Amino acid sequence: MATAIVVTSGKGGTGKTSVTGGISSCLAALGYKVLCIDMDICLRNLDLSLGMSDRALMDFTDVVESRCSLARAVVGHPVIQGLYLLTAPLTPRPIQESAMQTLIREAKHTYDYILMDSPAGLGSGFRLAACGADRAIVVSTSDPSALRDAQRTVGELRRTIPGGIHLVMNRIQPKLLKKLHTTIDDAMDTAGLPLLGVVPEDQAVPLAAAQGQPLLLYSRKSAAIAYLNIAKRITGQMVPIMRIR
Repeated sequence: MATAIVVTSGKGGTGKTSVTGGISSCLAALGYKVLCIDMDICLRNLDLSLGMSDRALMDFTDVVESRCSLARAVVGHPVIQGLYLLTAPLTPRPIQESAMQTLIREAKHTYDYILMDSPAGLGSGFRLAACGADRAIVVSTSDPSALRDAQRTVGELRRTIPGGIHLVMNRIQPKLLKKLHTTIDDAMDTAGLPLLGVVPEDQAVPLAAAQGQPLLLYSRKSAAIAYLNIAKRITGQMVPIMRIR
């Protein structure tokens, strides 16, 4: 059964878009058919994380406003089989949540997983990204303000997604490992979220995006391994949480 997952965070700068691109690429590498939807209207960047910069000619508003079909608007990855992108518009558009829910239902007939990269914050863009989701991934760093905003995000998500909300701690530095364990435990206890994965700080992430490559094709270490482990957990595999040394 197809699953729609919104990837979100309470604030910008947590690496949410990189996490979306990394997990999506790994799900496709595992043999699943994956659609990534960039929901960040006016500020889309998911194409950079996927190594698909400027390949999309249509965006999701073209689909919901019936200017083209979903199949025509979606763009396939040139290298990673099974990975597809539906991008966001560059200009503001009023989109009804019911229209986005219809799009997600249609996509579920074709794709195994649909990952939606939500804009930061808790405004209309966040609600649009979350309205059709079955599950949610909340991305946070160990920064106290990021954790506080993540907890607020969880409260909003639970209004539409009663279960299936998980936490990913991102951009974790080994030198903060002692402090990190306490931070993760506190975040899980306060937010009431199970931990889906821990992703280390990795210079390969921005370097891969700058060179127009998905991380999966650029590196097989550090963050790339963490994304693969998270993808496996999403599919139901039992994989230990990465130890950051």
